[in-house]
Amino acid sequence: MTPSIAPFQDAIYWPAFVIATAAAIIASQATISATYSIIKQALALGCFPRVKVVHTSKKFLGQIYIPDINWLLLILCIAVTAGFKNQSQIGNAYGTAVVIVMLVTTFLMVPIMLLVWKSHWILVITFIVLSLMVELPYFWACILKIDQGGWVPLVIAIAFFIIMYVWHYCTVKRYEFEMHSKVSMAWILGLGPSLGLVRVPGIGFVYTELASGVPHIFSHFITNLPAIHSVVVFVCVKYLPVYTVPVEERFLVRRIGPKNFHIFRCIARYGYKDLHKKDDDFEKMLFDCLTLFIRLESMMDGYSDSDEFSLPEQRTEGSINTAFLADKTVNTMCSNGDLSYSSQDSIVPVQSPLGVNNLLTYSSQTNRTVSNEVEFLNRCRDAGVVHILGNTIVRARRDSGIIKKISVDYLYAFMRRICRENSVMFNIPHESLLNVGQIYYI
Repeated sequence: MTPSIAPFQDAIYWPAFVIATAAAIIASQATISATYSIIKQALALGCFPRVKVVHTSKKFLGQIYIPDINWLLLILCIAVTAGFKNQSQIGNAYGTAVVIVMLVTTFLMVPIMLLVWKSHWILVITFIVLSLMVELPYFWACILKIDQGGWVPLVIAIAFFIIMYVWHYCTVKRYEFEMHSKVSMAWILGLGPSLGLVRVPGIGFVYTELASGVPHIFSHFITNLPAIHSVVVFVCVKYLPVYTVPVEERFLVRRIGPKNFHIFRCIARYGYKDLHKKDDDFEKMLFDCLTLFIRLESMMDGYSDSDEFSLPEQRTEGSINTAFLADKTVNTMCSNGDLSYSSQDSIVPVQSPLGVNNLLTYSSQTNRTVSNEVEFLNRCRDAGVVHILGNTIVRARRDSGIIKKISVDYLYAFMRRICRENSVMFNIPHESLLNVGQIYYI
């Protein structure tokens, strides 16, 4: 090596080192962000076990951080670097991953050009031919180097594919079982006000993924236990793709069955930045919503079902204001799914043919009924609140193949154990948590 070349290399060593390090940092951040986005989409589609997702921005939904995936990437990076100890093999692994991504992107562009952009088929064929002319030679070169490090991204891709497929398959089967085994309202009505059991003082929050119908876990619970709480609330927690859901719009409440059954359904809606606070705050907000729902329900029943109130054909300014206030009140904190009230209807009290005395009698009876039910709710809340969480376990049938048994009984069961539990997601204290399990064979 000539002396002139040696000083030149010494001069550019540190600048090249700084640039290469910065490029590696930028590339690693892009890889991490892309991995977070893919996992987030897989979670939304039910194709990946539940992991903690931290949203780092109030304005942008896509800026997220997943601690578990970050640690997994660290482990894989150390394993690849320490395992190969060879730059050429690491380069072959990287090249194989990049070429496969290029091919997948090309083939995914075809349905987008045909279905979304409505491009002409000649343009689509031209795009495919030009892209494959460049990508296929690179792909063939990577195929020849699979045994020299190119097998690493393929193994990782196959492992993630198996995890996602098994989780999605078992999750869909479990959800289909819960949907098809919902309890009919006729069965609930046939049990009577006591549900065929002893109604003990207290409020039972039954958590379910179903937004409609009575879950099968409830019938399983009351069939095997001799008592049920005096007030039962089916709670369905939904996370919406918005930053936050206002508190006054968080709960949707409706009644299930007759009033003397004291069974309600509540859908709690949260944004991705809303925190499911401790049970005391959640119970207080839900209880206040139930109380408001009972008062609004009696008011709307009186407007729609009684003879003392009717809808005039001509609307006045006072009727419009009354309707606006009533509609605004219904949608403040909880919404009644059973009410067929519309903001276009005007509700105006008119003179009753039965006289004012009957009107006052009806109003006083309604107020007494509402007061009695609210007082009943207060006594039940003071008696205690129990959170009942359904836990449906999926198992493979005895006549299933060995691959299915391993996938369902071992792989899926292992992922269920290590993923975030519903009790952690809902922030339920262990002292008031009751898990009700059942086994479903697929």
